Amino acid sequence: MNTIHPTAIVSSNAKLGENNIVGPYTIIEDDVEIGNDCQIGPHVVIYDGARIANRVKINQGASIAHKPQDLKFGNEQTYFYIGDDTVIHEFVTLHRGTKETGFSRVGKNCLLMAYTHVAHDCVVGDNVILANSVQLAGHVHIEDWVIIAGTCGVHQFCSVGRHAMMGVNTVAVKDVPPFVLSGRFPIKFEGLNKVGLRRRGFSNEDIDTIKKVYDMIYNSGLNVSQAIAKVETEFGKVAVAQEIIKFVKASKRGIIGK
Repeated sequence: MNTIHPTAIVSSNAKLGENNIVGPYTIIEDDVEIGNDCQIGPHVVIYDGARIANRVKINQGASIAHKPQDLKFGNEQTYFYIGDDTVIHEFVTLHRGTKETGFSRVGKNCLLMAYTHVAHDCVVGDNVILANSVQLAGHVHIEDWVIIAGTCGVHQFCSVGRHAMMGVNTVAVKDVPPFVLSGRFPIKFEGLNKVGLRRRGFSNEDIDTIKKVYDMIYNSGLNVSQAIAKVETEFGKVAVAQEIIKFVKASKRGIIGK
């Protein structure tokens, strides 16, 4: 059984699972699907195209699956997906996709703090933390286990690799590769996210390999292409090195400098 406050407006066409709580003055539109055991606070608006999984918590004033701020958007049917156990704090704004991809997504077990914005066609992985006022532009890709500190921005079409961390007030205008710390303005590579890697079970051997790979990329005097070729020769069979190689080769905006 769902508990819906009498002042909430919930469309009869919306699909709600079991044991959900909907707070006062919240609006849920027609084409919305919500799983089980979700908590939706007061003054939330959940627009057409929202697809919300189980045990999601949405706090007051959040705007979920609103129209993208893209002049090319033509009211086509698109979606915003939210994974299990994600927490969305007050005044977060999440915009669904455009016809280019058809969706935006935030994964499982994420924490989106107050005033975060996730724009159209973004993909945010699992176990990601976006701190207060983080702003993701359109088509941004945030991989699993990323932490982005308060008031950071990520430029459109940029990617942030797994287990990376961006420091406070940082703006990423290029891709942030996996496993690294970044900070300052303009953004710079500042070493490895060693604390995060150890907390998540990376071995000392893996961390040492990651350090050697980034030494080649940032400290060898080689350009990025030359450094990656050397990494492939020396560490090409090691999984963590393969991940870095794949990320750098796929980068269209280039990776951050030092």
